Amino acid sequence: MVGRRPLGRQFGWLWAAYAVSAYGSGLGFGALPLIAVLALHAGPAEVSALSAVGPAVGTLIAVPLAPWVEFRRKRPVMITMDLARFAAMATIPVAYAFGRLGFAQLLVISAVVAAAKIAFNAASGAYLKALVPPDDLLVANARFESTNWSSIAVGPPLGGAAIGLFGPVTTVVADAVSYLLSALGITAIRGREEAPRPTGKGPVRAGALLDGWRHIMAHPGLRALYLNHMLVAGLIMATEPLLAVLLLRQLGFPPWQYGLAFAAPCAGGLIGSRLARRVVARYGRHAVFRTVGTLRAIWLIGLAFVRPGIVGLVTVMAVELAIIINMSLYTPVLATYRLEHTPQHLVARTLSAWSVGQQASIAVLTALAGLLADVTSPRTALTVAGLLILTTPLLLPRHDHTPQHAPELDHSHS
Repeated sequence: MVGRRPLGRQFGWLWAAYAVSAYGSGLGFGALPLIAVLALHAGPAEVSALSAVGPAVGTLIAVPLAPWVEFRRKRPVMITMDLARFAAMATIPVAYAFGRLGFAQLLVISAVVAAAKIAFNAASGAYLKALVPPDDLLVANARFESTNWSSIAVGPPLGGAAIGLFGPVTTVVADAVSYLLSALGITAIRGREEAPRPTGKGPVRAGALLDGWRHIMAHPGLRALYLNHMLVAGLIMATEPLLAVLLLRQLGFPPWQYGLAFAAPCAGGLIGSRLARRVVARYGRHAVFRTVGTLRAIWLIGLAFVRPGIVGLVTVMAVELAIIINMSLYTPVLATYRLEHTPQHLVARTLSAWSVGQQASIAVLTALAGLLADVTSPRTALTVAGLLILTTPLLLPRHDHTPQHAPELDHSHS
C-alpha cells in the first residue's frame, strides 16, 4: 500500500512541506483572477491575460534559473523559492488594505510565482532522487500526487466560502502563509546535503540553459512522453475557461454547482495515485504509459455534449472523474521514469525544461482555444479540443526505451 510504506523522517518533512503548500494553493486556487474581477473590476481580456501572460513570462524567467538551481544545494533553493512566493503573495493584502492594488501588480506576482514554482519543483525533484532509494521513488511520487488531488478537492470549495465570508484577499493570505510554513518544514529536514559537482565547463556556459531539452530530445522514451504530455496538458487546461463560460454564462449553472463539478471528481486522484504501484507491479510501466496514457485522453470530448440541469452536471463530473483517475495513476509513473532516466547532474534542468514546455503549451493552446471560441462558440472549441486530444496517444512510446549507456543512474540515488 502506498500509504503504509515508510520512507523515513526526512521524506516525511519534505512531504509535509509539500502538503501544506498544496493545501494553501488549493485554498487560493484561481484567487488572482477572482481578485481582478471582484476588487479591480477587470474585464474578460484582462482576466485572460492574467491567466496566460503571467505564467508565460514566469516560464521565460525560469529558463535561466535552471542551471542556477542545478549547481546549488537543493534545500536552500527550495526555501528561497518558498520565501519568494510568500513575499510576492503577501504584497496583495498589504496593497489592498491601503487601496493601492493594481492590475500590473497582479501580473508581476503571477509571473514571479510561476517562475518560483518551476524552480522549486526542479529542485525538489532533484532532492527527492537523492533522498529516496530508487525502489521507493514511485511510492514517493504517488504520495505527492495523492496530496495534490486531495488539496484540489478540498481547497477551492473552502476558499470560495472563505472569500464569501471574509473578502477577496482572504485566500491569498492563506496561500502566502502556506509558502512560509513550507519553507519552515524544509528547514526542519536534517542531514548534510552534498554540494553538486559541476560537470564539464560548469554552469556558466550558455549551453547549460538548453541541456535539459537536449537530454529529453536525445532519449527516445522521454522525447515521446514529453511531446505527448505537452499536448495533453495543454488541451485539457485549455478547456477550463471554455467550460466556465459554457456552464456559468450560457447554461446558467449556479457557481456552487460549477465548483462542485470540478472539486468532487478530484477524489478520483486518491484512487489513481494509490493504484499506481500495484498496477505497475502487475502490468509493467510500459503498459501503463500506453493504456492509461490513452485512457486519459479519450474522455475530454464528452464535455462538448454538456446540457443544462442535473444531467449536464453529472456529465461534467463523470468526464472529470475519468480523466483524473487516469491522470493520477499515470503522473507518478511518468515522474518516476523521468527521474530514473535522467543523470543526477541534469535532473533540475530536465525538470525545468519539462515544466517550461508544459506551461508554454498550456498558454498557447488556451489562447488559441479562446480565439476559436470567440469566432465560433465555446462548445465548438470544446469539440475541437476533444477531437485533437484523441490523436495524442499516437505520440506515446511504442517500445520500452531503456538507454544502454546510463552509468550515472546506478550511483546517484543514495
